[in-house]
Amino acid sequence: MDTSLATSSDPGSVDRRPARIRIYEQLRSELLSAVFSPFHRFTEENVAERFVVSRTPVRDALARLEADGLLIKRDGALFRYTPTLEEFTDLYELRILLEVQGIDRALNDPTVHHDRERITAEQLVWTTRLEQGVAPDAGFVDADEQFHIALLRAAGNLELVSALERVNRRIRPIRMHDYLTQDRVDATISEHLEILELVLTGRLSEARDFLRTHVGQSQSIVEARAARAMQISHMTPGLDPHL
Repeated sequence: MDTSLATSSDPGSVDRRPARIRIYEQLRSELLSAVFSPFHRFTEENVAERFVVSRTPVRDALARLEADGLLIKRDGALFRYTPTLEEFTDLYELRILLEVQGIDRALNDPTVHHDRERITAEQLVWTTRLEQGVAPDAGFVDADEQFHIALLRAAGNLELVSALERVNRRIRPIRMHDYLTQDRVDATISEHLEILELVLTGRLSEARDFLRTHVGQSQSIVEARAARAMQISHMTPGLDPHL
């Protein structure tokens, strides 16, 4: 089978990346843009037919999308996951509590100190991203999650970290809407560096307040964009060019 896909920028060119990567990234983009009806069934067969590939790369791509939380298994097929905004709001409230507690425990207990080596390493990562620039992409949510996990892990309570990882998995499908514009990516990088600097210089009260504001702003933006995407989907329930 011909596993090549033409790139959108140049119809005459061929995308040489592995098929599983190309399929994953294109479907991820379409799922986040509400191209598919919530009732569209994703199967290995119909996706393979669409992309003119074997079922092996499709199986890998669908597994990744399911792990991202963008697809959910139901009735022997996969469908676009559409959590309610109420569920998202509750989970975000828990996320804020967990992350703020990481700093509060250092504020309230003089024997608790952040791991400076871990914080400094994370600072280098985000300084490099600031210098090199990062293009908007839904996958940037992975880097953002890693930052918040690293910050909480540096506070020393691994049970808090495990709880945050569980929350992250559940809110990731909606959180991916946060990083589709350059201004949001740039603001996130700058704010991460500010939080790290506040922690390193011992200004923990400021770090806690800034962290709460940082996460709260993300919640507001994501909720608005997700609500808009859901509205478009409900307005055009039959919209699905890939049946």
